[in-house]
Amino acid sequence: MRIRHLKIAILSIHSCPVGKLGGKNTGGMSVYVREVANRLGKLGHTVDIFTRVKNQKDRVIISLGPNSRLIHLPTGGDGEIDKLTLYSYLPEFANNVENFRRNNDLHYDLIFSHYWLSGRAGQILQQWWDVPHIVMFHTLGAVKNTFAIGEEEPGLRMETERELAQDCSYVIAATPQEKAALIRYYGAKPEGIRVIPCGVNSEFFQPVDKLVAKQRLGLNGDKLILFVGRIEPLKGIEQLLRAIPLLPNTQEFRLFIIGGDEYSRYEMERLKEFVRILRIEKTVTFLGLLKQEQLPYFYSAADVCVSPSYYESFGLVPLESLACGTPVVATNVGAARSIIRHETTGYVVEDNSPRHLSDKIALILARPQFDTNSVQSIRASVSRFSWDKTTNMIIKVCQQTLIDYPTPISQEIR
Repeated sequence: MRIRHLKIAILSIHSCPVGKLGGKNTGGMSVYVREVANRLGKLGHTVDIFTRVKNQKDRVIISLGPNSRLIHLPTGGDGEIDKLTLYSYLPEFANNVENFRRNNDLHYDLIFSHYWLSGRAGQILQQWWDVPHIVMFHTLGAVKNTFAIGEEEPGLRMETERELAQDCSYVIAATPQEKAALIRYYGAKPEGIRVIPCGVNSEFFQPVDKLVAKQRLGLNGDKLILFVGRIEPLKGIEQLLRAIPLLPNTQEFRLFIIGGDEYSRYEMERLKEFVRILRIEKTVTFLGLLKQEQLPYFYSAADVCVSPSYYESFGLVPLESLACGTPVVATNVGAARSIIRHETTGYVVEDNSPRHLSDKIALILARPQFDTNSVQSIRASVSRFSWDKTTNMIIKVCQQTLIDYPTPISQEIR
């Protein structure tokens, strides 16, 4: 049996898919939810994404495209809420989702939850609706704690993730490494995990002529090193800063760091102070949050994009950079080895030690200026990663989930 048109409730409680990327709670997961929902809608499936209101100015319903919309629901008041505090409001959120469903006479075939907080709310709704529940964690608390970098993840998160991994209909993992971690740390059943890689919007992330991109951004002929992402210790930015003084002085270069908002102000100030200690103030520029429309210009203007993370569940930034024709230096985390062609489109380093990072960055900076053929070759190397492919694989999992689920999908919600 195959379902032609699915009706899917996506839960993304703590992170709004249309929020500014690079903030405290808006990263790769927001991109994932938005891109997949958009493509599901274009294929004729009905998608409602539920998130919490953070600002009273947020419209209750925002259309994201054909058959796809974002629904803001009040939960625990306005503004950002600490994740542990937000946990106590999950029953309220679930109740508001149910009220919206009932008031609009809706029925959903299944629930697709993102992150452990949404997963817990999804558990509640699954009990009420008696429909399948698919979970994607995006990061795992148990893995993050192995690095002892930044704040320690609470035991409540690990307990919830373990329960979800064992009890939900299916878990979607972005890499085989994440699947192995789910089995190792949470006792998840291998047959209950589907590995589906993330994608890249190659229509949006396209190469721009490097000279044109630099002129648009007001840059001179200096070599440009780029970091894009959230400003938090796990991203390894301090290690990248340590690598800068180790680079040879044979040519001028600059480092641009994109990301960060008011909630990462402390970490930003700490890093700026570290820049002063290293005496590289003239080299490093913190740009803060930028509109996504600007990113292809920065990727294209850059000579190398560096992803020095201690941990990534997948790693969208290297994909975006390569799609714009710019090589990448990345730590061996997430999908780095399957994304980057070592020594051709960049380098994968075993760890983010400053020496390892600086050695590979220097090799790329020493390369001759990339010509059009080189840029297009780098771009072509990631052509197999697309959100269309990701979405089609998700649809197959949804269809299989409905087949496996014991309750007839035609059963009306009581």
